[in-house]
Amino acid sequence: MSTPFYVSPEQMMKDRADFARKGIARGRSVVVVQYADGVLFASENPSQALHKVSEIYDRIAFAAVGRYNEFENLRIAGVRLADMRGYSYDRRDVTGRGLANAYAQTLGTIFSAAGEKPYEVELFVAEVGDVASEDQLYRLTYDGQVADEHDFAVMGGAAEVVAAHLEENFVQGCTLEAAVRLAVAALGHSEQGDRTIGVDDLEVAVLDRTRAQMRKFYRLRGARLSELLLPTVADPTPRGSAVDSEAGSDTAPAPDTDL
Repeated sequence: MSTPFYVSPEQMMKDRADFARKGIARGRSVVVVQYADGVLFASENPSQALHKVSEIYDRIAFAAVGRYNEFENLRIAGVRLADMRGYSYDRRDVTGRGLANAYAQTLGTIFSAAGEKPYEVELFVAEVGDVASEDQLYRLTYDGQVADEHDFAVMGGAAEVVAAHLEENFVQGCTLEAAVRLAVAALGHSEQGDRTIGVDDLEVAVLDRTRAQMRKFYRLRGARLSELLLPTVADPTPRGSAVDSEAGSDTAPAPDTDL
């Protein structure tokens, strides 16, 4: 009788972590920057239908990098959880911290389950407060770990290079215009040299505490985004409206799409 093949738990967890990290590194970076009036999200994403940044609830937004079908499942679950909690109790009971904890439990369970592969995703969950000191930003990794971030954060792609550019140029309490320019410049920064990312290849959204509506999330597109980026980015044919709110439209991608 042959001896069963044995892999130590430590080696198994290392292999699963390496697998997840490689999948995440294939995606394009997502940058989050806190500015005077809220929280900015930016990523290089040429797709107009498959969003990496989305609204979850009134003051809460979600950003992800990695395998699209996996983080889209997590986004939908987060929306359902937030809606159910807000409907059953009170809208104020829906918090970024509670949502981050729920995601951490889900990711941790999937990562440690021997019968299925780990999710190749990393997430940001952000909540904007009435003042800057009340803003919350959480980063969740593929294995369910949660980190409380401040000022700025980056995940996916060449995260270390992008983060180094942010650390060198970030100014606390900056304007929206400065935050957009910083985030886009960081996304275009690499060890091989800087490049300019066109407006149509960017996905940019904000949680704006000064917005009169209950929903603080909106997207920056077209002419409005071009205006904020000038003279850093010039796009002669911007498309889309100046400011578009989250439409909530989902398009089913190929299962192996990495964003």
